[in-house]
Amino acid sequence: MSQLAVDQNEAPEGARELLLHTASTIMREGDIVDISLSELSLRSGLNSALVKYYFGNKAGLMKALLDRDMQGIVHAVDALMSKEWDPEARLRHHIGKMVETYYETPYLNRLLMRLVRESDPEEAHRIADSYLSPLSRAYDRLIKDGVKQGVFRKVDPQLFYFTATGACDRFFSSRLVLKHCYDTEALTAELRDRYREHCIDFIMAGILAHN
Repeated sequence: MSQLAVDQNEAPEGARELLLHTASTIMREGDIVDISLSELSLRSGLNSALVKYYFGNKAGLMKALLDRDMQGIVHAVDALMSKEWDPEARLRHHIGKMVETYYETPYLNRLLMRLVRESDPEEAHRIADSYLSPLSRAYDRLIKDGVKQGVFRKVDPQLFYFTATGACDRFFSSRLVLKHCYDTEALTAELRDRYREHCIDFIMAGILAHN
């Protein structure tokens, strides 16, 4: 029996999920989009050979982590769009959830762009088709519904997508700015809550129709 088989059979239940969780924690705490397998092994308590067993290699682990995080976002947006809410309520809720997502996974957009850039064309298209296109369609529908109902002013859904995601993501991926300009780099729940309300107020002020 191979060593990899022995490692897999002896791994605790949920080893694959533990590797993903630990990799996410390392990147969040370090404000990075990479990990070392030695640190992953130390922090998870698992043999690093399990990375090869479950994911093929470290790149496969990063792709699996992106899939885990992005699938949750797409499912949440699909659920939101199925609710019988008015466009303003939907958008306010979505902005708040985006801030919470980037607080939990501040590496997410950087990891997404890195994998699209470094993957072969087939994998890059898979990522775009699986995650970016569904989100783009949701924004297009949400904004058009709001404009039709007179709630939102006419804006380009594509540009709004970049504006909203950029605002929600940038704060939590700029720890060095916080450290050197504001003498803190702690991403606290209190800071998250303040920024969530700030983003909702500012973004909604820019899209709401004014009588």
